[in-house]
Amino acid sequence: MYEVYADLHVHIGRSENGKPIKITAARSLNFANIAKECYERKGINLVGVIDCASPYVIEDIENFLKNGDAYELEKGGIIYKDKVCIILGSEVETSEIREDGKKGSAHNLCYFPHLSDIKAFSDELSHHLKNITLSTQRTDLSGYDLVDIVEKYNGVLVPAHCFTPYKSYYGNCTDSLRKIFKEKYDRIYAIELGLSSDTYLADEISELEEKTFLTNSDAHSLPRIAREYNKMEMEDINFEEFVKVLKREDGRKVAVNYGLDPKLGKYHRTYCEVCGKQIPGKAPVTKCDTCDSRNITMGVFDRIEIIKDKKESKSPKFRPEYVYQIPLTFIPGIGPKAIDKLLQHFGTEMTVLHKLTDDDIESFCGEKMAQSIINARDGKIKIAERAEEEITVELA
Repeated sequence: MYEVYADLHVHIGRSENGKPIKITAARSLNFANIAKECYERKGINLVGVIDCASPYVIEDIENFLKNGDAYELEKGGIIYKDKVCIILGSEVETSEIREDGKKGSAHNLCYFPHLSDIKAFSDELSHHLKNITLSTQRTDLSGYDLVDIVEKYNGVLVPAHCFTPYKSYYGNCTDSLRKIFKEKYDRIYAIELGLSSDTYLADEISELEEKTFLTNSDAHSLPRIAREYNKMEMEDINFEEFVKVLKREDGRKVAVNYGLDPKLGKYHRTYCEVCGKQIPGKAPVTKCDTCDSRNITMGVFDRIEIIKDKKESKSPKFRPEYVYQIPLTFIPGIGPKAIDKLLQHFGTEMTVLHKLTDDDIESFCGEKMAQSIINARDGKIKIAERAEEEITVELA
């Protein structure tokens, strides 16, 4: 088995010719740049690009395959410079009717083995939304219906950031995934935890005990790739092996989930829309402690307190360790120039975080900077502050 570092949720901001794909993502995020970033800087071996159903991106992929550095694999995926396997995906927003009769919406990660599969999926999906060229447009499909369409084109569906308040199943649609997928629930092999959750929170819900957990970046810029990621054990890097990991077949598995402490997540606790702040206190919070407003957005931690059905978090034996880790870009005192020098000398971020000895780092960086990196990768970080749009941490 090989150790493979995988981030299965990376967006595309613009196509090669500047057409908008994911409006909120950086312009520099295109298919070719993602492959290059994973190969040259991140050390990610398996990357899921989840805007590939856009015809503009499909055209970019076709051109990408002509440059000689990449080719399609018979077992699925596109291999780049023999080091990075790109899984072609599409993030699809489904429409659900909640038990109270109101409408909810959820994001789904749909992965496909070959370009021909996602082209056919794109064509069918175009009949269920207004603009197929843009990413993550709301469809008239439910998750229950989407499973069949994804599998029709040899794909697999993973519910995205399952607990976030706006666009997720548990956060916006239901207290049970089984209620959404019904008899098809066993065909959902994995869920994505999202930045505001972790294994220990999710394992308070009994229906998730047999699901594989994924930790992905949901990157909207190149530096954010691998802010959360997975270490997988696979025989090779291709789509078939990836699906075996999700199913935990033939020894394939997620070996470690690497993620930020969920307290750093924007949606971890309930948020007051009037005061503009997260609300502390014993979960679940139902109103603001400052202004008494009930105009709140329910946080992930508070939502799980409502829907959990276990007295304590207990993980199944197969569940891997969840490691709280700070990416290089978030470490205090280490700026872009320092990171560039590190990567020029040692290779990739995965090398720095996983393969170097403490002495290797100190001999290059000096004692102070080296200690920051060592503390970050060893989890010796505490949270100092969580601002609206930035994460601030300090060394423990």
